[in-house]
Amino acid sequence: MLDTIKQYQDRFLKNFNTNYKRYLYEKIDFDEKLIGIMGARGVGKTTMLFQRLSELKGLSKKALYISLDYPFISSASLSELAFKFADSGGEYLLLDEVHKYEDFASHLKTIYDMSELKVIFTGSSAVSILNAKADLSRRVSLFNLEGLSFREFLELDNKTSLFKFGLEEILSDHPNISRQLQIDFNTFKKYLQVGFYPFYFSKTNSYYESLLNTINLSIDIDLTSLGLVEQRYTYKLKKLLEVVCQSEPFEVNYTKIAALAEISRAKLYDYIVYLSDARLVNMIDEQSRGLSKLVKPAKIYMNNTNLIYSYGNNFKIGTIRETFFANQLKATHKLNISKQGDFIVDDKFTFEIGGAKKSFEQIKDMPNSYIAADDIEVGIGNKIPLWLFGFLY
Repeated sequence: MLDTIKQYQDRFLKNFNTNYKRYLYEKIDFDEKLIGIMGARGVGKTTMLFQRLSELKGLSKKALYISLDYPFISSASLSELAFKFADSGGEYLLLDEVHKYEDFASHLKTIYDMSELKVIFTGSSAVSILNAKADLSRRVSLFNLEGLSFREFLELDNKTSLFKFGLEEILSDHPNISRQLQIDFNTFKKYLQVGFYPFYFSKTNSYYESLLNTINLSIDIDLTSLGLVEQRYTYKLKKLLEVVCQSEPFEVNYTKIAALAEISRAKLYDYIVYLSDARLVNMIDEQSRGLSKLVKPAKIYMNNTNLIYSYGNNFKIGTIRETFFANQLKATHKLNISKQGDFIVDDKFTFEIGGAKKSFEQIKDMPNSYIAADDIEVGIGNKIPLWLFGFLY
């Protein structure tokens, strides 16, 4: 079977020619013995594995790539395959889509404990399931791969290289940064519509069709293979996504949403959490401490703006703006719903999101308060271009 797997690997490598490395690549210490890269479908986890595989081959290391999606893998013992590879001199094992293999966490634990192999694996974003199935928390270094930031999209679209900026750097020096970057504003609009998933660049003409297929696979395959949702209930989750897409962000009224999505109120919260684990929605809690956090409702957003556009044009521009801000900030910072503005970041900075004419009226008495304004290329004072928050990673 190892020979068959190597033939698959060589066939994939022959057609692989992606040189662009995502922001996460430089953050990973590949000398770690067990590394997990989690993320939504379509954000580039497999690409990252092949980039590492190519790197290892260039260093004359013995590495093996296995997709747990191979039809013949389910009947084989993953740990036994790993041991055979190690016995033949293997050094690195790269496992793709581990959540598709039954009891994968126990096999990873066995491989870690009983071999010298260095393992990198990718899987669904449902990290809680991973930790629940076996005690991997002490062994694995876990990383989350987000979709393309606006900065990364520009790099790929224009074949250029751009600096990322820290939040406080943006807050203090945004006019100079904006003038330095000289962003074509139409490119930002393009990113909001099609720029979050890297496969846009290979499927430009069928992007939304591919994206809707990705959504369906995340629900129909990934969530069911993890045992989170019975197959007969998957259409309920799709209905719930439509409701979120067509609604303005609001404090969660579970009774109302349950009725619109045709889901029982008792099941609703679980379903929202599952969709959040799959990186299809974002749940943002109010800023609170202790037990009060348990009773505070969250706001629900689609995970990114491309998902909203994929469902059509029945949305408000304010929803697009807030969804973009929430998506980019939550990837790198603590984000909560603010009682006066729209968001509070790192328990310190209050943000109101709006258009070019948005005033400070709602947050005028708040310390460290800012407006993230759409439709402006360069800001002034505490009014900052919304697009600039796409340069955080």
